[in-house]
Amino acid sequence: MTHAPEADTTGTEPTDSDATGAEPTDSDTTGVGSATADGITEITSPEQLRDLIGSPVPLATGKERTALHELDRRWLAASPFCLVATAGADGTCDVSPKGDPPGFTLVLDDRTIAVPERPGNRRADGFHNILTNPHVGLIYLIPGRGDTLRINGRARLVSDAPFFDRMVVRGHRPQLALLVSIEQVFYHCSKAFLRSELWEPGSWQPDRLPSRARITKAVQRTELTLAELEQRYGPEYARNLYG
Repeated sequence: MTHAPEADTTGTEPTDSDATGAEPTDSDTTGVGSATADGITEITSPEQLRDLIGSPVPLATGKERTALHELDRRWLAASPFCLVATAGADGTCDVSPKGDPPGFTLVLDDRTIAVPERPGNRRADGFHNILTNPHVGLIYLIPGRGDTLRINGRARLVSDAPFFDRMVVRGHRPQLALLVSIEQVFYHCSKAFLRSELWEPGSWQPDRLPSRARITKAVQRTELTLAELEQRYGPEYARNLYG
């Protein structure tokens, strides 16, 4: 929500200066930011941000919880996909997708969940971040739903635990799992999904871009031929998800 500007009652054109006649500086904490020579107006303070977007409604500020509700458990049981956001101690950020059959996130208690790690590219960017900064943010999607479940907390990497036996898929027992102590949980509204028409098949245009193999050949350093890449990302790729 934005605030409408107050009407000017002085009979003069509005200027960038405040009531004292002084030009705004970088230290100003009112208004909606200061314009630079390139025409970019940057927000540099919480006061400027709130002045621009307004205050959250009570329904938004009152939705945070610190433990899972039964409906949260049901949501996790139905969700086959989540995004895990991390940041290292040096500020390095990462968002990693995690997907498995619905219910892949294991609820250990009302304040603890476990996310299994499956075979991937072994970069482990998010895991490296967690080793220096345990704060994580997760967002859980259910296909066709616009609303999402968000969980924030602190994570640990574990290489084995009794509950690993409950996370076996297609005979694959995870080598690693993300153990998250929940600090904040809430639901996020569907506006972004509605605006993007993400779940509307009529909006899907996967062929607007080249294949994954062609993109890899164009932007990555690789000695593999296009034919080899096409084979790598072909039907065999889907058959080796847990291999």
